[in-house]
Amino acid sequence: MTTGEKLSRLRRENNYTQEQLAERLGVSRQSISKWESDAAYPETDRIIELSRLFGCTADYLLKDEAEEVQGLEQAQEMSDMDGYIRLPLRLRERKSEKTVFGMPLWCVGKSAKGFIAVGLYARGVISVGLLSAGVFSVGLCSVGVLAFGLFAAGLIASGCFSVGALTFGAITLGLLSFGGVAAGTFAVGGAAAAKYGALGDCAYGMFAFGDSKASGSVIEHLGKLTPEEREAAAAVIKDSVPAFLRFFADIFCRLL
Repeated sequence: MTTGEKLSRLRRENNYTQEQLAERLGVSRQSISKWESDAAYPETDRIIELSRLFGCTADYLLKDEAEEVQGLEQAQEMSDMDGYIRLPLRLRERKSEKTVFGMPLWCVGKSAKGFIAVGLYARGVISVGLLSAGVFSVGLCSVGVLAFGLFAAGLIASGCFSVGALTFGAITLGLLSFGGVAAGTFAVGGAAAAKYGALGDCAYGMFAFGDSKASGSVIEHLGKLTPEEREAAAAVIKDSVPAFLRFFADIFCRLL
């Protein structure tokens, strides 16, 4: 295979258009076209950039007889310093030509930004990554309107540790939180602590409803409520909270 044929194949395999590759390298699309048709050859510094981008050696690109991509064997050698073997993590950026609100429809890469973004660091309307931020976000650490992850923060958040308006998880903090350990304005969980309403096995708050323990400054109740007690408690709670919390108070009262 010629250098041009190899460049063309590697570009397609890595989901680049000629325009995208040209933009990445800082050259014109015509230059990429000439390289791939063997009408011209890339400069030395471009060959080095291409070998890094595609994860191959410069020899593979330049020598017609080198027919197999040798990965990073020569370009990136493993180091066993201090008794550890270090492997470089490489994620090639890929993105669509179509855009939405000025962003690629989708983008995949180490640091991805697009309407749909997937990567180690992802930002988009829909984002998935180790660290992700978006309207709908999923990741180890996730921030969004709807956020899901080990650590999640959002309007609605679900995770091992979650913070937000409406939260779910093992340990949660929110205006209305549900969890093994739940804290917030209203809290429901195994151990629930809240400014206003707390419901759980152990409950602590202004209005506390617990199975094993309840500590409340206004209402303190152990065990199940009768329909009459539930109705009376709901009326007191709704009258005691600010107007902007009535929505959450209503949900909490339905759970009593």
